[in-house]
Amino acid sequence: MIDVQRLRVLRSVAEHGSFSRAAAALLMTPSAVSQHIAALERSLGRPVAVRSTRGVTLTEPGRLLVETAETITAELDLVRREIDRLTERPRLTVATFTSGGRRLLPGALTRCVGAHPEVELTVLEAEPEAAVTMVRRGVADLALTYHFDGPPPPHTGLDRTPLTDDPLWVVLPDGHRLAGREEVGLGELASDRWVLGCLRTEAFLRRYAERAGFELRVAGSTTDYFFARTLVAAGVGVSLIPGIALAPESAGTHLVRVEPPRPARHIAVVTPRRRRPRPRYVEDLVEALVEAAGPAGAASDTVRARPSSPAGTRAGRRAG
Repeated sequence: MIDVQRLRVLRSVAEHGSFSRAAAALLMTPSAVSQHIAALERSLGRPVAVRSTRGVTLTEPGRLLVETAETITAELDLVRREIDRLTERPRLTVATFTSGGRRLLPGALTRCVGAHPEVELTVLEAEPEAAVTMVRRGVADLALTYHFDGPPPPHTGLDRTPLTDDPLWVVLPDGHRLAGREEVGLGELASDRWVLGCLRTEAFLRRYAERAGFELRVAGSTTDYFFARTLVAAGVGVSLIPGIALAPESAGTHLVRVEPPRPARHIAVVTPRRRRPRPRYVEDLVEALVEAAGPAGAASDTVRARPSSPAGTRAGRRAG
C-alpha cells in the first residue's frame, strides 16, 4: 500500500524542485525527505525521483504518483470541507477567466444563489491552468476554463463539461482596407501590425504566422481585450478577439469573420471527479452555466457581430 504521507512528500519535492526546499516547506529535515522518497521507491520497486546538479527530476512513475497525490489531496480537502459544512455555512468557490466570468457567470450565479441562499459564495479570477490547479487542490469547487482548437488538455481526476465554442473575430479600425469584407483570411493581414489582448491569442497568432510564412508584427500587447479594442480604434493595429469578449462595444472598430477553418476558444466547466455525489448547489451552478452558454454561443455570431461605429453598419450586418 502506498503511504499518503510519502505521496505528500513527493508532491512537495516536485513542486519545489529539490529535497532541501521541500524539507523547508514541510518543516522536515532533508534527510527525512530523502528517507520518505527512498521508502516510497522500495514499496514500488521503481525510482520516482532522480537527483542531479540542476535539481530533482521525476521519473514517469513519479509523475503519475504526483498526479494521484494531487487528486487524493483534493479529495481529502473536499471531505474536510464537507465535514466543516455539517456545522458551518456551506461555501462555494468558483475560479474563472475574466471574459468568461463577465459573460457567463452573473446570470448563472444569480440563479444558483437564489436557489441556495445559505451558500457563502467566493469568485476568484484565474487563467485556465491556475483555475484547474485550484480545483485539483480543493481551493475551488469548479473552474470556468477554455482551450484553443485541438483536443482539450488532459485533467487527471477531474471532469470537464463543455459549454460553448467561442469563435475568434478580426477587429479592424475604421477605414481599414478590409473593413467591408464578410470574411478575411489571417494571411491577408500579414502586412498589418497587431494588438494582442492575451498571451494565448499571441501564441495562436505566432503559430499561424509561422505556418503561413510571415512574421507577426506586434504594435501593442495587453492582458485586457477591451483595452486592445480601444487601441485598434486608435489606429495602433488590428486584433484577434474571442466573440465572448466583444461586449461592451467599442466605437471606431469593425468586426469581420475569420475564414474557415475558423479558430475558436472551447469553453468548459472543470469539477473534481468524486466517488460521492457533488453538493446540490455545485450541480445547480454547472447546469445554470450550461444553460447560460447556449444563448451566449449563438450570440457570438449575431449581437456581437454588430459594428461599433455607424460607418460600419452595413459591413457589420454582412459579417453577422
